[in-house]
Amino acid sequence: MTTTNFRPKYVSFDCYGTLINWNTDPTTRRLLDGRLPEDQWPAFKKVFRGYRFDEVTGDYRPYEQILQDSFDRVCRFWGLDPTPGAGAALAEAVRSGGAHDDVPVPLKRMGENYQLVILSNADDSFLDISVPRLGADFHAVYTAEQARAYKPRYQAFEYMLDTLNARPEDFLHVSSHTRYDLMPMHDMGFRNLVLLDRGCDPITGGYDYTNVQSLEELNKLLGL
Repeated sequence: MTTTNFRPKYVSFDCYGTLINWNTDPTTRRLLDGRLPEDQWPAFKKVFRGYRFDEVTGDYRPYEQILQDSFDRVCRFWGLDPTPGAGAALAEAVRSGGAHDDVPVPLKRMGENYQLVILSNADDSFLDISVPRLGADFHAVYTAEQARAYKPRYQAFEYMLDTLNARPEDFLHVSSHTRYDLMPMHDMGFRNLVLLDRGCDPITGGYDYTNVQSLEELNKLLGL
């Protein structure tokens, strides 16, 4: 996407990682409580991330349960005992995150010119805490709890489309996650896709998304 006269009806966002700076690493390390050799931490972290992705591709369950089940599975994979209460601890780490430093000012400016929407892979109670920290007005905030499905399942995106009575061409969607958002959305016919690159996922070809380093850069592309 280059600077253009294109004006989407909605600018939609992923929330956690994209707008909210969340970090579960300290909590995960505490839950492991010295049971994992330090040199295995990078591999454990990568596999845990994969299990979280796998867990959200099934039937809807509350996000805290997703975190508990994915942690139990990665521990089994490593031959470690499960940790009761891990899901609650990890959920609290997610809820404790604040806006990325580069978000509030350009997001507020964007919200003065476009209808902003969030589609998040969390439950309502998480967004109730996190959205006020972003400092912008949102037209709508949708969650996996409402959709009864997590991204990358099409049901999550269909919920947003159906609730807004909208089509893919009505959106410009912004996410730092290619696998959860940009790849499935491209496959569904969304074409105005933006990767806000925070190092969450490798940059891949073939999905026609625009890569930006900040929301300020995106605002310039939108002519703001």
